[in-house]
Amino acid sequence: MKHRIPTGVWILGFVSMLMDISSEMVHSLLPLFMVTSLGASAAAVGLVEGLGESTALIVKVFSGTLSDYVGKRKWLAVLGYGMGAMSKPVFAMASTMGVVLGARLVDRVGKGIRGAPRDAMVADITPEEIRGAAFGLRQSLDTVGAFLGPLLAVVLMLVWVNDFRLVFWLAVIPAVLAVALLVFGLREPPRPAGVARTNPIRRETVRLLGKRFWWVVGIGAMFTLARFSEAFLVLRAQGGGLPVALVPLVMVAMNLVYAASAYPFGKLSDAMSHKLLLALGLLVLIAADLVLAVSAHWTVVLAGVGLWGLHMGMTQGLLAAMVADTAPAELRGTAFGVFNLVSGVAMLAASVCAGLLWDGFGPSSTFYAGAAISAATLVVLGWFRGDAQAAGA
Repeated sequence: MKHRIPTGVWILGFVSMLMDISSEMVHSLLPLFMVTSLGASAAAVGLVEGLGESTALIVKVFSGTLSDYVGKRKWLAVLGYGMGAMSKPVFAMASTMGVVLGARLVDRVGKGIRGAPRDAMVADITPEEIRGAAFGLRQSLDTVGAFLGPLLAVVLMLVWVNDFRLVFWLAVIPAVLAVALLVFGLREPPRPAGVARTNPIRRETVRLLGKRFWWVVGIGAMFTLARFSEAFLVLRAQGGGLPVALVPLVMVAMNLVYAASAYPFGKLSDAMSHKLLLALGLLVLIAADLVLAVSAHWTVVLAGVGLWGLHMGMTQGLLAAMVADTAPAELRGTAFGVFNLVSGVAMLAASVCAGLLWDGFGPSSTFYAGAAISAATLVVLGWFRGDAQAAGA
């Protein structure tokens, strides 16, 4: 029997799309705002971005665990999206790096709170046979917002002559719409029959996650180490002499490719070796890093970010589906939280190191280092033949 993707997945996808429009209107300009308006260094940008993204991933472990325990995921997601919406006016009013960091952390804590319950809801309402396609669809809709946001930022920057703060104020509108759609549009599925409330923090409960899940966690962390914050893609474009108002176009290009490829590759992952698809994604990431290391000319940078987006489309929905496949139903929120906790630590380390390399040895060194870590991850992926097969390879 051919399954249809549930309506709830579509709603969660559109909620993600609206919030990503809002977030990317801010984030595609934020590195430039910090450097040009607040006088920040590349290392400071890396620290802010690394702390922000890693905080989002780390917080997911707590929200995911809580959603497993109470059996209610929707209102945790509403809280997270609400925090994201409330942070946008703070960016518009920020006059120091401390305020920017504070707003970034609130925004990313909100992302962390909503992420694991949302992903667990996708898994809860989707048949296993089409789980890759469902995660790919949600990721595609999310990424549509991720390229519409920078595109709107470019248009607004051109119309209002590089007025960062006005763009940040307008970003509040789609964020509020996202929260409203989630509150009034999504009906949360009931807890599955026969699944009892348990405390996921107990040692014996966490052991139920098993070796297959921990293999996915390890590989996901290495992927994150190889792929530092996308703020450095924006700075690379600026270094090539692209006008400030047009720099967010690099994020438009990346997310356009990401959005177009996430669903097809998510659907493909339901029918092919997960290990092979991960390996192909790493090869594409290596190619992206090498292209970005060679030149800062805008045509070269666009080619590099396009490959970066393709890599994201090939791997991100797949990794989410692998987490869902390897975790017990009653621990899915915890599983997504743990996965993102480990990835969050890796993101912080990767982004800080990327910023230090950038300041100390130049932009090319950052991307060459990313290519080297990607190659090492490819080697490690080849070592785990037994667990890889167990994890859906």
